Amino acid sequence: MIGERRSAILQLIIDYYIKTGEPIGSKTLCQLLPYPVSSATIRNEMAYLSGIGFLEQRHTSGGRVPTKNSYRYYVDNLMQPKGLAPYEKQRIDEILSINASDTERLLSDAANLLAEETGCAAFYSTVKDPLDCVQGVELIPAGGGKAMLVMLSVGGKIKSSLCRLKCNVDDEFKALFYKTINDYFVGVPLSDIDLSLLQSTAPSLGMRVFDMLPILSSLCSLCREASSGTLAITGETNLLSQEELGDSVYNLLTLLAEKKKLNLLLTEFANRGRDKALLLGEENPVYELKNTAMAAAKFKYANDQIATLGIIGSLRIDYSSILPRVDYIINTVSNYLKEGGIKYE
Repeated sequence: MIGERRSAILQLIIDYYIKTGEPIGSKTLCQLLPYPVSSATIRNEMAYLSGIGFLEQRHTSGGRVPTKNSYRYYVDNLMQPKGLAPYEKQRIDEILSINASDTERLLSDAANLLAEETGCAAFYSTVKDPLDCVQGVELIPAGGGKAMLVMLSVGGKIKSSLCRLKCNVDDEFKALFYKTINDYFVGVPLSDIDLSLLQSTAPSLGMRVFDMLPILSSLCSLCREASSGTLAITGETNLLSQEELGDSVYNLLTLLAEKKKLNLLLTEFANRGRDKALLLGEENPVYELKNTAMAAAKFKYANDQIATLGIIGSLRIDYSSILPRVDYIINTVSNYLKEGGIKYE
């Protein structure tokens, strides 16, 4: 700890910089402190804070601004969280309740809400699980030579597709379809459902093989999509308005567009012990993220499937307002998963 007066000065400097983006001098600090302190004393304390790596002076005649290191101390020791109003909590609950029974749609809604509430980029991911299997498949006639195909995995993934058919979906067709699903697909790992499995169904389909082929091909595509895991990012354009990122925003946007490095980072986080993480500046192992604040949470659900959810913004985000919102949205997602009978740790 750095002492009460130095803590008060550091908190004022960081709060002022987060709000204005401007450095602050000793005279302004004299006016903001709740007790009388001379400018000389404040300058000495600022020199001390600079010496331990918490402040820097970008111009000789200018005031001080926080360093990357100071934000960790601020979040852990000085930040005063701003709670959400009841109407804000109610709005979040209502939005997230819409798709609470569908894990990926719930995560997607939560990411969109995080981007809107925080002004940052937001993401969610589901981690690839080679053991996830087909639990069931539904075929819903839609008229006009179309049918809706819905696949549910043991891990709780739900995928759907609207298919065009060359025949009517009558009782005979549905009976053959469900027999084929039960004989060849149910209980099979998603990653094993491919063209060779599709070809193996041909002898049992007989003369109806060409009628059944479009719908089974669509099912293979859904299984392939479900088996690969998901990384979705939203709110990237919010980063363009965060001046603190400077020119590094372009490398950051490239990283988010390519997804590979972020996906590796989230997979590593998902497979480790911590359920939540806040990576500030140099704490992040990815070069393009070293000027950012990144908050992430991990969920376990449905037979140990793993998902992540979080935000990425500049180091100058309003932590006292944003982090409580992130926590509330994450906790709400957790509660809805629990209510759906899904395990969360």
